[in-house]
Amino acid sequence: MKVLDSDTCIGILRGYRAVVDRRSAESDEVVTTWVTASELFYGAAKSASQEANSKLVVRFLDTLPVVAPDLSSARLFGELKARLAAGGQIVADADLFIAAIALSRGATLVTGNRKHYERIPGLLVENWLRA
Repeated sequence: MKVLDSDTCIGILRGYRAVVDRRSAESDEVVTTWVTASELFYGAAKSASQEANSKLVVRFLDTLPVVAPDLSSARLFGELKARLAAGGQIVADADLFIAAIALSRGATLVTGNRKHYERIPGLLVENWLRA
């Protein structure tokens, strides 16, 4: 399973050929999270073309499952946040939720934002934004 982060979804929405082609060629199930869906709707709501962009987000999200947290990902979120905080490392809650959902499902997170996720132990990351 591949979990698309916001930047990868935005790449698809903007029609970046390399990202669109990579998604089309992917043999694993491709999903996103409720956090990413929320971030996409936020971006649409603050844009100059709110209605059009919101419709674009809805059409995109209709093409893949949007994964919600479950008890396993909630537990991982709490454990990760505590472990990172004890080490003096801060990771935004949104990124931790996304990572916990991916980890709890044994999935790979697809993001161009490796810096936010490299501190999370065991998280597999791919970058489709760089060809």
